[in-house]
Amino acid sequence: MLLTLYSNYVNSAGERVRIAMALKKLSYTHVSVGHIGWEAFREINPQGLMPALEVDGHIIQQATAILEWLEETHPERPLLPSDPILRAQARGFAQHIVSEMHAIDVIRVRRFLANDLGLDKLAIDKWQRHWFQRGFAALEEQLVRRGTQWRFCYGETPGWADIHSIPQVQKGLTRFNIDMTDYPLINNVYKACEDHAEFVAARPENQPDWPGEIIEPAIATE
Repeated sequence: MLLTLYSNYVNSAGERVRIAMALKKLSYTHVSVGHIGWEAFREINPQGLMPALEVDGHIIQQATAILEWLEETHPERPLLPSDPILRAQARGFAQHIVSEMHAIDVIRVRRFLANDLGLDKLAIDKWQRHWFQRGFAALEEQLVRRGTQWRFCYGETPGWADIHSIPQVQKGLTRFNIDMTDYPLINNVYKACEDHAEFVAARPENQPDWPGEIIEPAIATE
């Protein structure tokens, strides 16, 4: 089975997939969208959004769909808890990041705020902090209410919720200066994963297209 992941070093959704592939001990070829260009990528993936996974010539779009496919086809190293309630809770935790946080902090949203609505950098930064803080507060409370306080989100080994949480926390810390003091449980999980080999391998700085530092795309296009 030939696996090719189309992403780039700073794509946090792609980072989730990279972590999952590492945890499941799967080999793949990394193709940088930045290197092949957006026009070429849209020919491969008409959605034009990263990541996309090519499986023996077939394209799977969207990180969540890719992760579901990985879990279904490589169940021997599960990312989801075996208990149905915990499994659903882990999915709900992850979905909050995907739908309520990540979806509205991406560059195309910030460009619309700047270029179409005329918001300045201070206003966009306020938008950014608001949704990070609101999202992390909700997730922190979800972890507080767990019946067991595990080392990771939903178990003693990293899984589904953790592979979504860590890239989002890392993005908040390194790119948007989010203070994690008010979210100690999330921060503890982040620290537990920080030196975990699979998470380290998936970081932006360890990707083949790493340019030496995180380069934020320009928001204003004019």
